Amino acid sequence: MSALAAVLALILGALLVRARFFSFRSQKPGDYAEGAPAFSLQEHLSGEILSEGVIFGPDGRMTNSFVARMSGKWDGDAGVLSEDFTYSNGSQQARAWHITLGKGGRFTATADDIRGVAQGRISGSTVMMRYRIVLPKEAGAHVLDVTDWLYLTRDGAIMNRSQMRKFGVTVAELVATMRPAPEARD
Repeated sequence: MSALAAVLALILGALLVRARFFSFRSQKPGDYAEGAPAFSLQEHLSGEILSEGVIFGPDGRMTNSFVARMSGKWDGDAGVLSEDFTYSNGSQQARAWHITLGKGGRFTATADDIRGVAQGRISGSTVMMRYRIVLPKEAGAHVLDVTDWLYLTRDGAIMNRSQMRKFGVTVAELVATMRPAPEARD
């Protein structure tokens, strides 16, 4: 093996170790099992919710921002979280997540722009969900692998961080806050 090949192998190995153990992807639900307050989808994703966030492209620059009005309704272990997004570029989007709670903190969810069934897990003060999303035609209709993490803060706000990947490469990241809508607090 040449010296250049050895250096490249070492760099590639270091990048793989970093991705596996020292990055967004290295998180596991069990890492947050003791976190407080405990996240309850039925409690924290109920009623009127206001979300504000930004989306970053593959180069790390912000590509869009949004405001979303959400409404969560539950009937036992089944819930619907409706989302109405308004983006800074003027586009709008609506989605309704149909959520079913399972055992051991697990849940599933479906939506019209989701391919298959999203798999989620509640652990301590966090929620993690993985799914495949189909982008709108005007955005290329690409299918992306998404990992969402929701982190419940002590004051009841939810911080959302999501990564979207294509062929294992991060192509977008979303960071948002979610909290009860101001009119819902009155």
